[in-house]
Amino acid sequence: MARASKAAPKPDPKTAEGMTASPDEQFAWYRSMLLIRRFEERAGQLYGMGLIGGFCHLYIGQEAIAVGMQSIAHSGDQVITGYRDHGHMLAAGMDPRAVMAELTGRAPGSARGKGGSMHMFDVQAGFYGGHGIVGAQVPIGTGLALANKYRGKPNVCFTYLGDGAANQGQVFEAMNMAALWKLPVVYVIENNQYAMGTSVERATAETHLYRRGAAFNIEGAEVDGMDIEAVRDAGARAAEHARSGGGPFVLEMKTYRYRGHSMSDPAKYRTREEVDEVRKTRDPIDHFRERLEARGLGDETRFKDIDAEVKKIVADAAEFARTAPEPDPRELYTDVYAEA
Repeated sequence: MARASKAAPKPDPKTAEGMTASPDEQFAWYRSMLLIRRFEERAGQLYGMGLIGGFCHLYIGQEAIAVGMQSIAHSGDQVITGYRDHGHMLAAGMDPRAVMAELTGRAPGSARGKGGSMHMFDVQAGFYGGHGIVGAQVPIGTGLALANKYRGKPNVCFTYLGDGAANQGQVFEAMNMAALWKLPVVYVIENNQYAMGTSVERATAETHLYRRGAAFNIEGAEVDGMDIEAVRDAGARAAEHARSGGGPFVLEMKTYRYRGHSMSDPAKYRTREEVDEVRKTRDPIDHFRERLEARGLGDETRFKDIDAEVKKIVADAAEFARTAPEPDPRELYTDVYAEA
């Protein structure tokens, strides 16, 4: 099984396809990660104020994965994930206003206020959901890949799951089918070390999750999910493998969530020192900013401008979500059946 290299990134980041990222592209990645971070921080505040109901799973700490993978996606590729989904929506290009309004259950939300945190959807953005049932998105993502192959489309479905979902039976069934039919799907396991409140070591006999597809002869790689350029490089190789007819690929992104499993989780199963150590030594946004500064691509003023811009976008989205109208009760009867 192949492992992604953990060597220090080259000064000019390249994908497996040989593309060099321009300074503007690199700053776009930084801005996108920062947007996710600030958006999630505000979402946590709105939840605490009682403006977001139900469950709310924040993506803080994992931003490099969604942004890095999205940076190598082609037009028409699909993304599907579990319930820790806000970051993926924003990385896919969904309107922050529509995402925040959906969190507060308002009519202008991406699912017209009916999906909430875990069940958003935007076909135009290539985002096929948040899914609340653990692992349920994996067979659906495999089905999207089957549709791509059946229709002769040169697209890949990026199917995300967590370390807890990696133990679900339907995941193995889907992988077996994908391998048999050589489907263009990349399974991205976001290993944030804790499935709800249980560490990987306590819940999983084989802790190297990139080996999840070994029984089906699916190649895999372990990647530093806190390094956006490592994510991008590994993602490009995996996507090219799937896109060129090589079949599925498993990427294990070693990452870390700073908050609890959901907003209702005090995360007492780990120490404050552990979380602080990760923030200090591995934070994906801080480290990428340091890298950009070391390359001479930006100064303090530019980073402050980006931060101010992002904060304005998030503040606007929060105010919009707070004041937008609630759905008409008749919305309960829409989107029940699909028109054939």
